[in-house]
Amino acid sequence: MADRKKLIPVPRLLAVAALAGALAGAVAVYVSATLSGNNAPPSAAGAVVNADANSKLCAAKADRAKTVAAAATGEVAAMLPADPPQSLKTLAFNAPDGNAMTVADRAGKTLLVNLWATWCAPCRAEMPALDALQKELGSEKFEVVAVNVDTGDDAKRKKFLADTGVEALGYYRDNTMATFEELKMRGLALGLPVTLLVDGEGCLLAHMNGPAEWSSDDARKLIGVAIGG
Repeated sequence: MADRKKLIPVPRLLAVAALAGALAGAVAVYVSATLSGNNAPPSAAGAVVNADANSKLCAAKADRAKTVAAAATGEVAAMLPADPPQSLKTLAFNAPDGNAMTVADRAGKTLLVNLWATWCAPCRAEMPALDALQKELGSEKFEVVAVNVDTGDDAKRKKFLADTGVEALGYYRDNTMATFEELKMRGLALGLPVTLLVDGEGCLLAHMNGPAEWSSDDARKLIGVAIGG
């Protein structure tokens, strides 16, 4: 009987080997890419240790997340408890001064992080309510962090804020869509707007997709419970 290996042409074997090598290279590039960027850790080992510690810290807050989410009724009833709570410390975007920042830079504050875009009709509808919530409850303990994710320059975004009468919200932005893509990868973002309730240690307690009436009594009650913990 003929040797079966001889039935496979040499060029085909070379092509298979080349494809395997290309796939291995692609995986290596992907792994390297996930460790690059403005907020890259000094070492992969350090990043894993920190991520582990943050994950354990937040995972231990499952009961807290349920308590906060239970306060989400009426106008904010779509808020879901984080299951399990996860760390958002490394979630990155630009601060109002234009410098890069992460959620960790607001340590000690409960944050209502809201991602919005000028082309998003529900975002336009809820922006005045978010502004009113910040105007009323904004303090050393709480802040509405509304992050714009439009691409391009700032002109259209700033006109949008002026047209909707926004005065109290800081101008946070991410023109790369990386923030949205990270939340999408984590299973937290389906579209815009998406809103995240984060405690002072950077742990996600509750989240929702879609708009809400953030200047309502229901919203104020929810934030009060979140801050009071």
